[in-house]
Amino acid sequence: MPSHLALLSCLLVLVLSLDKFLLPYLRKRWLSGGGVAAIIPRIPTSHFKSQRSMAAAAQWSETTMLVIDMQKDFVDPAMGSPLLVAGGEAVIPAVAEAVAVARKRGIFVVWVVREHDPSGRDVELFRRHLYSGGKGPTVKGLKGAELADGLFIKEGDYKLVKTRFSAFFATHLDSVLKTLGMKNLVIVGVQTPNCIRQTVYDAVALDYEKVMVLTDATAAARPDIHLASIRDMKTIGVETPTLEEWRR
Repeated sequence: MPSHLALLSCLLVLVLSLDKFLLPYLRKRWLSGGGVAAIIPRIPTSHFKSQRSMAAAAQWSETTMLVIDMQKDFVDPAMGSPLLVAGGEAVIPAVAEAVAVARKRGIFVVWVVREHDPSGRDVELFRRHLYSGGKGPTVKGLKGAELADGLFIKEGDYKLVKTRFSAFFATHLDSVLKTLGMKNLVIVGVQTPNCIRQTVYDAVALDYEKVMVLTDATAAARPDIHLASIRDMKTIGVETPTLEEWRR
């Protein structure tokens, strides 16, 4: 009991001290015109901006940009390729800009390309008739397999060769991305109904947390086909912003 009385006495002294010293101080601060803001210090907005920047940086470090099939045989009409994507040439500047933004943000850039054997024996069955005499679309070592003018693989980027529509089919892409801790994908390139959509569906099946397709940095043979493919991908939770919306 004596110890309890001593504790109560201490609490009483503390309350009286608050009443004598703290309350007059708070009253003075309030009456000086500052109100609550004069009593409670304001946190600088730069603090919150810094926190947002840190959160964004963490997100970008877990994000990969897949640049799909931006090769001359697919997007350069001068090549005369039978696999030319009619809308491909028009999106080259948007793809280049998207890659520049990705690099600035520290996003891992993967260039997904086709490089086929001159015999065509590693291409889809329905396309093998296009290969004869060591020539055909995107044959390894030929000009048609090169990236479109203005697009370059830089140090720190990654090049992945595929032989089918999906960037994940019979490749080690998923292993590379999961090893690096990648959770999110941003996809650009050609063409929307084939390689873009198949890659996206596989990415969703492989449980990537966020899959995004930049609508004006991707293309198809016709605008209506492009838009229909975008609608299909939106139905499975894929985000479809424009380049300008994404870069904000």
